[in-house]
Amino acid sequence: MSYVTLLVLATTSLLGATAGVLGCFCVLRGRALVGDVLAHAALPGICLAFLVVGRRDLGAFVVGAFLAALAAVTSMALLRRYLRTKEDAILGIVLSVFFGLGIVLLSLIQKLPTGGAKAGLEVYLFGQAAGISRSDLLVILAVGALVGTAILLLYKELVLVTFDPSFARVQGWPVGWIDLVLMSLVATVTIIGLPAVGVVLMAALLIIPPAAARFWTDRLGRMIALAAIFGAGAGVLGTAISAGWIPILRTAEAHEAGLPTGPMIILSSTLFFLVSLTFAPRKGLISRVVRLLGLRLRTAREHLLRSLYEATEPMLPEVHPVSFEEIRRQLGWGRLFAQLVLLEARWRNWVQKENGHLILLPAGRKEAVRVVQAHRLWELYLVEQAGIAPDHVHRDADEMEHLLPPDYVARLAEKLRVAERLPPEADRIPASPHG
Repeated sequence: MSYVTLLVLATTSLLGATAGVLGCFCVLRGRALVGDVLAHAALPGICLAFLVVGRRDLGAFVVGAFLAALAAVTSMALLRRYLRTKEDAILGIVLSVFFGLGIVLLSLIQKLPTGGAKAGLEVYLFGQAAGISRSDLLVILAVGALVGTAILLLYKELVLVTFDPSFARVQGWPVGWIDLVLMSLVATVTIIGLPAVGVVLMAALLIIPPAAARFWTDRLGRMIALAAIFGAGAGVLGTAISAGWIPILRTAEAHEAGLPTGPMIILSSTLFFLVSLTFAPRKGLISRVVRLLGLRLRTAREHLLRSLYEATEPMLPEVHPVSFEEIRRQLGWGRLFAQLVLLEARWRNWVQKENGHLILLPAGRKEAVRVVQAHRLWELYLVEQAGIAPDHVHRDADEMEHLLPPDYVARLAEKLRVAERLPPEADRIPASPHG
Protein backbone atom coordinates (compact mmCIF):
# COMPACT_ATOMS: atom_id res chain seq x y z
CA MET A 1 0.00 0.00 0.00
CA SER A 2 1.59 3.24 -1.17
CA TYR A 3 1.77 6.49 0.77
CA VAL A 4 -0.43 8.23 -1.81
CA THR A 5 -3.10 5.55 -1.49
CA LEU A 6 -3.12 5.86 2.31
CA LEU A 7 -3.35 9.62 1.97
CA VAL A 8 -6.30 9.38 -0.42
CA LEU A 9 -7.96 6.77 1.80
CA ALA A 10 -7.72 8.92 4.92
CA THR A 11 -8.83 12.07 3.11
CA THR A 12 -11.85 10.58 1.33
CA SER A 13 -13.08 8.71 4.42
CA LEU A 14 -12.82 11.86 6.54
CA LEU A 15 -14.53 13.90 3.83
CA GLY A 16 -17.33 11.32 3.56
CA ALA A 17 -17.89 11.30 7.33
CA THR A 18 -17.94 15.11 7.54
CA ALA A 19 -20.28 15.48 4.57
CA GLY A 20 -22.56 12.76 5.94
CA VAL A 21 -22.89 14.44 9.34
CA LEU A 22 -23.62 17.86 7.87
CA GLY A 23 -25.92 16.45 5.21
CA CYS A 24 -28.31 15.12 7.87
CA PHE A 25 -29.54 18.63 8.64
CA CYS A 26 -29.88 19.49 4.94
CA VAL A 27 -31.87 16.33 4.19
CA LEU A 28 -34.16 16.74 7.19
CA ARG A 29 -34.81 20.40 6.35
CA GLY A 30 -35.80 19.49 2.81
CA ARG A 31 -32.69 21.19 1.44
CA ALA A 32 -30.88 18.16 0.12
CA LEU A 33 -29.96 19.94 -3.11
CA VAL A 34 -28.33 22.91 -1.37
CA GLY A 35 -25.00 21.10 -1.49
CA ASP A 36 -25.47 20.53 -5.21
CA VAL A 37 -26.18 24.23 -5.73
CA LEU A 38 -23.15 25.31 -3.72
CA ALA A 39 -20.87 22.82 -5.48
CA HIS A 40 -21.92 24.09 -8.89
CA ALA A 41 -21.80 27.70 -7.70
CA ALA A 42 -18.17 27.26 -6.64
CA LEU A 43 -17.02 26.73 -10.23
CA PRO A 44 -17.26 30.39 -11.37
CA GLY A 45 -15.46 31.43 -8.18
CA ILE A 46 -12.58 29.08 -8.98
CA CYS A 47 -12.41 30.35 -12.56
CA LEU A 48 -12.46 34.01 -11.46
CA ALA A 49 -9.72 33.30 -8.91
CA PHE A 50 -7.56 31.84 -11.70
CA LEU A 51 -8.17 34.89 -13.87
CA VAL A 52 -7.15 37.18 -11.00
CA VAL A 53 -3.95 35.42 -9.88
CA GLY A 54 -3.06 34.04 -13.31
CA ARG A 55 -1.97 30.64 -12.06
CA ARG A 56 -3.22 27.56 -10.23
CA ASP A 57 -3.24 28.55 -6.57
CA LEU A 58 -5.19 26.41 -4.08
CA GLY A 59 -5.57 29.21 -1.53
CA ALA A 60 -6.96 31.59 -4.14
CA PHE A 61 -9.28 28.88 -5.45
CA VAL A 62 -10.68 28.22 -1.98
CA VAL A 63 -11.31 31.92 -1.39
CA GLY A 64 -12.92 32.34 -4.81
CA ALA A 65 -15.07 29.24 -4.39
CA PHE A 66 -16.19 30.32 -0.92
CA LEU A 67 -17.12 33.81 -2.12
CA ALA A 68 -19.07 32.33 -5.04
CA ALA A 69 -20.85 29.92 -2.70
CA LEU A 70 -21.63 32.81 -0.35
CA ALA A 71 -23.06 34.73 -3.31
CA ALA A 72 -25.20 31.70 -4.14
CA VAL A 73 -26.51 31.50 -0.55
CA THR A 74 -27.28 35.21 -0.60
CA SER A 75 -29.05 34.87 -3.96
CA MET A 76 -31.20 32.04 -2.63
CA ALA A 77 -32.11 34.07 0.46
CA LEU A 78 -33.07 37.12 -1.62
CA LEU A 79 -35.10 35.07 -4.11
CA ARG A 80 -36.86 33.30 -1.25
CA ARG A 81 -37.69 36.61 0.41
CA TYR A 82 -38.78 38.74 -2.54
CA LEU A 83 -40.04 36.31 -5.19
CA ARG A 84 -42.08 34.14 -2.79
CA THR A 85 -41.49 31.19 -5.09
CA LYS A 86 -41.00 27.53 -4.21
CA GLU A 87 -37.73 26.24 -2.80
CA ASP A 88 -37.04 23.82 -5.66
CA ALA A 89 -37.47 26.59 -8.24
CA ILE A 90 -35.03 28.82 -6.34
CA LEU A 91 -32.45 26.04 -6.16
CA GLY A 92 -32.84 25.33 -9.87
CA ILE A 93 -32.44 28.99 -10.83
CA VAL A 94 -29.31 29.57 -8.75
CA LEU A 95 -27.69 26.27 -9.79
CA SER A 96 -28.30 26.83 -13.49
CA VAL A 97 -27.11 30.45 -13.54
CA PHE A 98 -23.92 29.91 -11.53
CA PHE A 99 -22.94 26.66 -13.24
CA GLY A 100 -23.62 28.16 -16.66
CA LEU A 101 -21.40 31.11 -15.78
CA GLY A 102 -18.71 28.71 -14.57
CA ILE A 103 -18.75 26.73 -17.82
CA VAL A 104 -18.49 29.94 -19.86
CA LEU A 105 -15.52 31.15 -17.79
CA LEU A 106 -13.88 27.71 -18.00
CA SER A 107 -14.20 27.76 -21.79
CA LEU A 108 -12.63 31.23 -21.93
CA ILE A 109 -9.74 30.11 -19.71
CA GLN A 110 -9.08 27.11 -21.96
CA LYS A 111 -8.57 29.52 -24.88
CA LEU A 112 -6.20 31.90 -23.11
CA PRO A 113 -2.83 32.26 -24.87
CA THR A 114 -1.06 32.25 -21.49
CA GLY A 115 -1.54 28.54 -20.95
CA GLY A 116 -5.11 28.41 -19.76
CA ALA A 117 -5.54 24.98 -21.32
CA LYS A 118 -2.92 23.66 -18.90
CA ALA A 119 -4.50 25.16 -15.81
CA GLY A 120 -6.16 21.86 -14.96
CA LEU A 121 -9.38 23.46 -13.76
CA GLU A 122 -11.40 20.62 -15.30
CA VAL A 123 -10.26 18.58 -12.30
CA TYR A 124 -12.80 20.51 -10.23
CA LEU A 125 -15.60 19.25 -12.47
CA PHE A 126 -15.13 15.53 -11.84
CA GLY A 127 -12.45 15.42 -9.15
CA GLN A 128 -9.00 13.85 -9.07
CA ALA A 129 -8.39 12.10 -5.78
CA ALA A 130 -4.94 10.96 -6.89
CA GLY A 131 -3.80 14.58 -6.71
CA ILE A 132 -4.68 14.94 -3.02
CA SER A 133 -1.75 16.11 -0.92
CA ARG A 134 -0.92 16.05 2.78
CA SER A 135 -2.04 19.67 3.07
CA ASP A 136 -5.46 18.68 1.68
CA LEU A 137 -5.77 16.06 4.42
CA LEU A 138 -4.89 18.61 7.08
CA VAL A 139 -7.43 21.07 5.69
CA ILE A 140 -10.20 18.45 5.65
CA LEU A 141 -9.18 17.37 9.17
CA ALA A 142 -9.46 20.97 10.35
CA VAL A 143 -12.82 21.46 8.63
CA GLY A 144 -14.08 18.19 10.09
CA ALA A 145 -13.10 19.38 13.57
CA LEU A 146 -14.81 22.71 12.87
CA VAL A 147 -18.02 21.00 11.75
CA GLY A 148 -18.01 18.66 14.74
CA THR A 149 -17.43 21.52 17.18
CA ALA A 150 -20.14 23.67 15.59
CA ILE A 151 -22.68 20.85 15.72
CA LEU A 152 -21.87 20.10 19.37
CA LEU A 153 -22.15 23.76 20.36
CA LEU A 154 -25.28 24.50 18.29
CA TYR A 155 -26.93 21.08 18.48
CA LYS A 156 -30.05 22.26 20.31
CA GLU A 157 -30.46 25.25 18.02
CA LEU A 158 -29.89 23.21 14.86
CA VAL A 159 -32.42 20.59 15.96
CA LEU A 160 -35.05 23.24 16.68
CA VAL A 161 -34.48 25.10 13.41
CA THR A 162 -34.41 21.83 11.46
CA PHE A 163 -37.69 20.42 12.75
CA ASP A 164 -39.73 23.52 13.59
CA PRO A 165 -38.27 26.79 12.26
CA SER A 166 -41.57 28.65 12.77
CA PHE A 167 -41.63 27.79 16.47
CA ALA A 168 -37.96 28.76 16.78
CA ARG A 169 -38.70 32.12 15.17
CA VAL A 170 -41.65 32.76 17.50
CA GLN A 171 -39.46 31.91 20.49
CA GLY A 172 -36.98 34.57 19.42
CA TRP A 173 -34.22 32.34 18.09
CA PRO A 174 -32.05 33.91 15.34
CA VAL A 175 -33.20 31.45 12.70
CA GLY A 176 -31.61 33.41 9.87
CA TRP A 177 -28.19 33.45 11.51
CA ILE A 178 -28.37 29.78 12.45
CA ASP A 179 -29.35 28.96 8.89
CA LEU A 180 -26.45 31.07 7.62
CA VAL A 181 -24.02 29.18 9.87
CA LEU A 182 -25.34 25.86 8.56
CA MET A 183 -25.10 26.99 4.93
CA SER A 184 -21.57 28.31 5.54
CA LEU A 185 -20.51 24.94 6.92
CA VAL A 186 -22.09 23.19 3.94
CA ALA A 187 -20.29 25.57 1.58
CA THR A 188 -16.96 24.95 3.33
CA VAL A 189 -17.28 21.16 3.20
CA THR A 190 -18.42 21.34 -0.41
CA ILE A 191 -15.44 23.44 -1.45
CA ILE A 192 -12.81 21.28 0.22
CA GLY A 193 -14.38 18.20 -1.34
CA LEU A 194 -14.17 19.48 -4.90
CA PRO A 195 -10.60 18.25 -5.58
CA ALA A 196 -11.60 14.72 -4.53
CA VAL A 197 -15.00 14.17 -6.15
CA GLY A 198 -15.64 17.33 -8.17
CA VAL A 199 -18.53 19.72 -8.68
CA VAL A 200 -20.80 17.16 -10.31
CA LEU A 201 -20.56 14.51 -7.59
CA MET A 202 -19.97 16.45 -4.35
CA ALA A 203 -23.69 16.82 -3.64
CA ALA A 204 -24.05 13.03 -3.54
CA LEU A 205 -21.80 12.84 -0.46
CA LEU A 206 -24.09 15.31 1.30
CA ILE A 207 -27.29 13.49 0.35
CA ILE A 208 -26.77 9.73 -0.01
CA PRO A 209 -25.23 8.80 3.40
CA PRO A 210 -27.92 10.70 5.39
CA ALA A 211 -30.64 9.26 3.16
CA ALA A 212 -29.28 5.76 3.80
CA ALA A 213 -29.05 6.39 7.55
CA ARG A 214 -32.66 7.60 7.65
CA PHE A 215 -33.86 4.08 6.83
CA TRP A 216 -32.36 2.69 10.03
CA THR A 217 -33.54 5.11 12.72
CA ASP A 218 -35.90 7.90 13.70
CA ARG A 219 -33.45 9.43 16.20
CA LEU A 220 -31.30 12.31 14.97
CA GLY A 221 -28.26 11.35 17.03
CA ARG A 222 -28.21 7.83 15.64
CA MET A 223 -28.86 9.12 12.15
CA ILE A 224 -25.84 11.43 12.38
CA ALA A 225 -23.63 8.58 13.60
CA LEU A 226 -24.82 6.23 10.86
CA ALA A 227 -24.43 8.91 8.18
CA ALA A 228 -20.83 9.44 9.30
CA ILE A 229 -20.18 5.69 9.17
CA PHE A 230 -21.76 5.33 5.73
CA GLY A 231 -19.90 8.37 4.39
CA ALA A 232 -16.55 7.15 5.71
CA GLY A 233 -17.29 3.64 4.50
CA ALA A 234 -18.06 4.94 1.02
CA GLY A 235 -14.72 6.77 0.99
CA VAL A 236 -12.84 3.65 2.05
CA LEU A 237 -14.67 1.30 -0.32
CA GLY A 238 -14.48 3.66 -3.30
CA THR A 239 -10.76 4.25 -2.78
CA ALA A 240 -10.14 0.52 -2.35
CA ILE A 241 -11.89 -0.30 -5.62
CA SER A 242 -10.12 2.53 -7.43
CA ALA A 243 -6.74 1.39 -6.09
CA GLY A 244 -7.39 -2.16 -7.25
CA TRP A 245 -7.66 -3.75 -3.81
CA ILE A 246 -11.09 -5.02 -4.79
CA PRO A 247 -10.79 -6.00 -8.47
CA ILE A 248 -14.07 -5.72 -10.30
CA LEU A 249 -12.70 -5.45 -13.84
CA ARG A 250 -12.20 -8.65 -15.79
CA THR A 251 -9.29 -7.86 -18.10
CA ALA A 252 -5.81 -7.07 -16.84
CA GLU A 253 -5.59 -4.08 -19.17
CA ALA A 254 -8.79 -2.58 -17.78
CA HIS A 255 -7.65 -3.31 -14.25
CA GLU A 256 -4.34 -1.54 -14.80
CA ALA A 257 -6.17 1.45 -16.27
CA GLY A 258 -7.96 1.84 -12.94
CA LEU A 259 -11.25 3.45 -12.08
CA PRO A 260 -11.77 7.10 -11.10
CA THR A 261 -11.86 7.48 -7.33
CA GLY A 262 -14.57 10.15 -7.10
CA PRO A 263 -17.26 8.27 -9.06
CA MET A 264 -16.37 5.03 -7.25
CA ILE A 265 -16.90 6.76 -3.89
CA ILE A 266 -20.34 7.89 -5.02
CA LEU A 267 -21.20 4.43 -6.34
CA SER A 268 -20.05 2.94 -3.03
CA SER A 269 -22.31 5.31 -1.12
CA THR A 270 -25.11 4.26 -3.46
CA LEU A 271 -24.40 0.66 -2.49
CA PHE A 272 -24.89 1.58 1.18
CA PHE A 273 -28.14 3.30 0.22
CA LEU A 274 -29.42 0.27 -1.72
CA VAL A 275 -28.55 -2.08 1.14
CA SER A 276 -30.38 0.22 3.56
CA LEU A 277 -33.34 0.54 1.22
CA THR A 278 -33.59 -3.24 0.95
CA PHE A 279 -32.62 -4.60 4.37
CA ALA A 280 -33.38 -1.90 6.97
CA PRO A 281 -35.44 -3.60 9.71
CA ARG A 282 -38.33 -1.12 9.85
CA LYS A 283 -38.30 0.90 6.65
CA GLY A 284 -36.56 -1.46 4.24
CA LEU A 285 -38.38 -2.98 1.30
CA ILE A 286 -38.10 -6.55 2.59
CA SER A 287 -39.43 -5.53 6.00
CA ARG A 288 -42.33 -3.66 4.41
CA VAL A 289 -43.20 -6.59 2.15
CA VAL A 290 -43.10 -8.98 5.11
CA ARG A 291 -45.36 -6.69 7.15
CA LEU A 292 -47.73 -6.25 4.23
CA LEU A 293 -47.97 -9.99 3.63
CA GLY A 294 -48.42 -10.57 7.35
CA LEU A 295 -51.23 -8.02 7.49
CA ARG A 296 -52.92 -9.54 4.45
CA LEU A 297 -52.72 -13.05 5.90
CA ARG A 298 -54.01 -11.85 9.25
CA THR A 299 -56.91 -10.04 7.57
CA ALA A 300 -57.75 -13.10 5.48
CA ARG A 301 -57.48 -15.36 8.51
CA GLU A 302 -59.92 -13.22 10.47
CA HIS A 303 -62.28 -13.05 7.49
CA LEU A 304 -62.27 -16.84 7.42
CA LEU A 305 -63.10 -17.06 11.12
CA ARG A 306 -65.88 -14.48 10.87
CA SER A 307 -67.40 -16.23 7.85
CA LEU A 308 -67.35 -19.58 9.63
CA TYR A 309 -68.89 -18.08 12.77
CA GLU A 310 -71.67 -16.26 10.91
CA ALA A 311 -72.43 -19.37 8.85
CA THR A 312 -73.02 -21.41 12.02
CA GLU A 313 -74.38 -18.60 14.23
CA PRO A 314 -78.08 -19.59 13.96
CA MET A 315 -77.21 -23.10 15.19
CA LEU A 316 -75.03 -22.13 18.16
CA PRO A 317 -73.97 -23.53 20.58
CA GLU A 318 -73.95 -26.66 18.41
CA VAL A 319 -70.94 -27.09 16.15
CA HIS A 320 -71.70 -27.58 12.46
CA PRO A 321 -69.28 -28.07 9.55
CA VAL A 322 -69.23 -25.54 6.71
CA SER A 323 -68.20 -26.22 3.12
CA PHE A 324 -64.70 -24.90 2.49
CA GLU A 325 -65.45 -24.36 -1.20
CA GLU A 326 -68.54 -22.33 -0.34
CA ILE A 327 -66.56 -20.11 2.06
CA ARG A 328 -63.81 -19.67 -0.54
CA ARG A 329 -66.26 -18.51 -3.20
CA GLN A 330 -68.02 -16.24 -0.72
CA LEU A 331 -64.74 -14.50 0.14
CA GLY A 332 -63.63 -14.35 -3.50
CA TRP A 333 -60.30 -16.11 -2.91
CA GLY A 334 -58.22 -18.07 -5.35
CA ARG A 335 -57.61 -21.73 -4.53
CA LEU A 336 -53.91 -21.30 -3.76
CA PHE A 337 -54.44 -18.31 -1.45
CA ALA A 338 -57.36 -20.05 0.28
CA GLN A 339 -55.21 -23.11 0.94
CA LEU A 340 -52.46 -20.90 2.37
CA VAL A 341 -54.89 -19.17 4.76
CA LEU A 342 -56.39 -22.50 5.76
CA LEU A 343 -52.94 -23.96 6.39
CA GLU A 344 -52.09 -21.16 8.81
CA ALA A 345 -55.48 -21.41 10.56
CA ARG A 346 -55.01 -25.15 11.02
CA TRP A 347 -51.45 -24.60 12.27
CA ARG A 348 -52.88 -22.26 14.93
CA ASN A 349 -55.39 -24.99 15.86
CA TRP A 350 -58.32 -22.73 14.99
CA VAL A 351 -60.10 -24.87 12.41
CA GLN A 352 -60.32 -28.48 11.43
CA LYS A 353 -60.96 -29.78 7.91
CA GLU A 354 -62.89 -32.98 7.29
CA ASN A 355 -64.19 -34.15 3.90
CA GLY A 356 -63.99 -30.68 2.37
CA HIS A 357 -65.76 -29.04 5.33
CA LEU A 358 -64.40 -26.77 8.06
CA ILE A 359 -65.18 -26.90 11.78
CA LEU A 360 -64.35 -24.12 14.23
CA LEU A 361 -62.30 -25.44 17.15
CA PRO A 362 -62.56 -23.85 20.63
CA ALA A 363 -59.51 -21.62 20.15
CA GLY A 364 -60.78 -20.57 16.73
CA ARG A 365 -64.24 -19.83 18.09
CA LYS A 366 -62.78 -17.60 20.80
CA GLU A 367 -60.86 -15.62 18.17
CA ALA A 368 -63.92 -15.52 15.90
CA VAL A 369 -66.03 -14.07 18.74
CA ARG A 370 -63.49 -11.26 19.16
CA VAL A 371 -63.49 -10.45 15.43
CA VAL A 372 -67.28 -10.59 15.02
CA GLN A 373 -67.82 -8.53 18.15
CA ALA A 374 -65.46 -5.79 16.93
CA HIS A 375 -67.10 -5.85 13.50
CA ARG A 376 -70.67 -5.52 14.73
CA LEU A 377 -69.95 -3.03 17.48
CA TRP A 378 -68.33 -0.75 14.92
CA GLU A 379 -71.28 -1.23 12.57
CA LEU A 380 -73.68 -0.38 15.38
CA TYR A 381 -71.63 2.65 16.37
CA LEU A 382 -71.68 3.99 12.80
CA VAL A 383 -75.44 3.44 12.53
CA GLU A 384 -76.43 4.81 15.93
CA GLN A 385 -73.83 7.53 16.51
CA ALA A 386 -72.78 8.63 13.03
CA GLY A 387 -76.18 8.23 11.38
CA ILE A 388 -74.92 6.09 8.50
CA ALA A 389 -77.41 3.82 6.76
CA PRO A 390 -77.17 0.17 7.89
CA ASP A 391 -76.45 -1.06 4.38
CA HIS A 392 -73.43 1.29 4.11
CA VAL A 393 -71.47 0.27 7.21
CA HIS A 394 -70.32 -3.25 6.38
CA ARG A 395 -67.31 -2.32 4.25
CA ASP A 396 -65.96 0.17 6.78
CA ALA A 397 -66.41 -2.29 9.63
CA ASP A 398 -64.76 -4.96 7.48
CA GLU A 399 -61.58 -2.86 7.54
CA MET A 400 -61.77 -1.61 11.13
CA GLU A 401 -62.33 -5.00 12.77
CA HIS A 402 -58.67 -5.88 12.21
CA LEU A 403 -57.38 -2.69 13.82
CA LEU A 404 -59.51 -2.30 16.96
CA PRO A 405 -57.64 -3.36 20.14
CA PRO A 406 -59.62 -5.19 22.87
CA ASP A 407 -59.68 -2.21 25.24
CA TYR A 408 -61.11 0.02 22.52
CA VAL A 409 -63.79 -2.59 21.75
CA ALA A 410 -64.71 -2.68 25.45
CA ARG A 411 -64.97 1.12 25.61
CA LEU A 412 -67.02 1.14 22.42
CA ALA A 413 -69.48 -1.35 23.91
CA GLU A 414 -69.71 0.62 27.15
CA LYS A 415 -70.33 3.85 25.27
CA LEU A 416 -73.18 2.26 23.31
CA ARG A 417 -74.70 0.88 26.52
CA VAL A 418 -74.50 4.26 28.27
CA ALA A 419 -76.22 5.84 25.27
CA GLU A 420 -78.85 3.08 25.58
CA ARG A 421 -78.04 1.88 22.08
CA LEU A 422 -76.86 -1.46 23.37
CA PRO A 423 -79.06 -3.06 26.05
CA PRO A 424 -77.21 -4.18 29.21
CA GLU A 425 -78.67 -7.66 28.91
CA ALA A 426 -77.60 -8.00 25.29
CA ASP A 427 -75.32 -10.81 24.30
CA ARG A 428 -71.61 -10.12 23.95
CA ILE A 429 -72.09 -10.08 20.20
CA PRO A 430 -74.91 -7.77 19.03
CA ALA A 431 -77.02 -8.66 16.04
CA SER A 432 -75.88 -7.36 12.68
CA PRO A 433 -77.62 -4.00 11.96
CA HIS A 434 -77.97 -4.83 8.25
CA GLY A 435 -79.39 -8.31 8.71
